Amino acid sequence: MKAFIDKADVLIEALPYIQRFKGKKVIIKFGGSVISEEKHTESVLKDVVFMRTVGMQPIVVHGGGKSITMRMRESGITARFIQGLRYTDSKTMEIVQDVLRNEISKNIGDIISQFGAVPAYFNGRDTGTFFCARKTQFMGKEIDLGLVGDIVRVDTEGIVKACESEKVPVIAPIGVDEEGVLYNINADSMAGEMASALNAEKIVFLSDIPGILKDVNDPKSMISSLRKKDVDILIRQGVIHGGMIPKIDSCLKSLEAGARKTHIIDGRLSHSLLLEIFTDKGVGTEIVRDNY
Repeated sequence: MKAFIDKADVLIEALPYIQRFKGKKVIIKFGGSVISEEKHTESVLKDVVFMRTVGMQPIVVHGGGKSITMRMRESGITARFIQGLRYTDSKTMEIVQDVLRNEISKNIGDIISQFGAVPAYFNGRDTGTFFCARKTQFMGKEIDLGLVGDIVRVDTEGIVKACESEKVPVIAPIGVDEEGVLYNINADSMAGEMASALNAEKIVFLSDIPGILKDVNDPKSMISSLRKKDVDILIRQGVIHGGMIPKIDSCLKSLEAGARKTHIIDGRLSHSLLLEIFTDKGVGTEIVRDNY
């Protein structure tokens, strides 16, 4: 009997969070080793379908860096990164489109369907939606990344309608400019722009680390909560570096756009998404406004 009571206690703990977030949009970004392991992908998407079922409006933004790099290697192309961002030439862009649209988006949608929800696919090539310009600056410095873009406008109508129809939007980070040229968009940046355009309640980055670590070799050094003013200090100290910088930059933009909280959590931890959103303790690192 105790086991059943414990299960009931868990549901009761989740009740105020379900009530608070009902009807609210939550951006969920995941990629990397989370996507490359089917069991992790299924765990995350089961959580997403749970969120949709209890009335939240989850929106999945996925990356695919490891799969893209693997396909590039198979094609004899060496991947090159600048400040954690992938340099994208025309051949690389062809691979990016194929992997994101036909491999990763489709797989995510198939799993969402298996768990009883309906996916709706969005990307700059097939639906427009994400309009961009060539990226020329990053973190205040000039940069040349080839066919990498910055979002300048999001046509939210289709995404909003999908959410209102109880579907789960699945977003591949591909943008298009005014001349119809397609661009690779950093998925973390895309998630941040989506949170801003949709006035999302939360944005959650699912990564392959437990959160922001003071010492990358010590999981126990995780910083559980961080204010915006502390971020620059940690970047200067080298605590936040490489591929983590676009995530942090997107978190800060989301806070500026009105998001109450942003989170970086370990997508390899079973049901980490539900633990973060529906429990008192949560997991990972939360980044909040200075006056929160």
